[in-house]
Amino acid sequence: MSVKFYNDNAESFFNNTVNADMSSTYNIFEENLSDKTGEILDLGCGSGRDAKHFIDAGFKVTALDLSPILAAKASEYIGQEVIVANMKDLDFSDKFIGIWACASLLHLTEDEVLETLKRCHKALKNDGTMYVSFKYGETNFEKDGRIFTCFTRDRFLNLIKDLDFYYRATFETGDVRPGRENEKWLNVILKKK
Repeated sequence: MSVKFYNDNAESFFNNTVNADMSSTYNIFEENLSDKTGEILDLGCGSGRDAKHFIDAGFKVTALDLSPILAAKASEYIGQEVIVANMKDLDFSDKFIGIWACASLLHLTEDEVLETLKRCHKALKNDGTMYVSFKYGETNFEKDGRIFTCFTRDRFLNLIKDLDFYYRATFETGDVRPGRENEKWLNVILKKK
């Protein structure tokens, strides 16, 4: 299961991700927020890099991660508690102006992605914005005990066709971690209907 990888590799994962430059993606997400004040959920916060950015930008942030070891490191980094919980059990209602799920839902099966997106929809306020990213491709794979569910734009839009989200944008990026620029990511912005 993916959480074992992150527990076993928390230190190296933290160090390899905490300084990655996500500024252009932050800008796109923040431009799509209907409200410039309010609370953002960082779903699968990892090192806490993104939660820290949103806190520094003046947003209230709830950060959640499944790995207790990584959550402890992220809590120290962002200066507030990270909730240790499974995103598949998300149970908020009408709470967040935005949900940021950077490279986190990709460790779920397609059915689990769909069910978690339904929970995210419920957790968002009306006209709330969701950002989600997946490795780009048609073929799912497993590596180091982690599953990776991959999507192209069309494959993802087909998955969510019956959900009450407006599709706002998709864009492809290279991995921002040094030495991994050739790895492609599908980034998606959704709005709650």
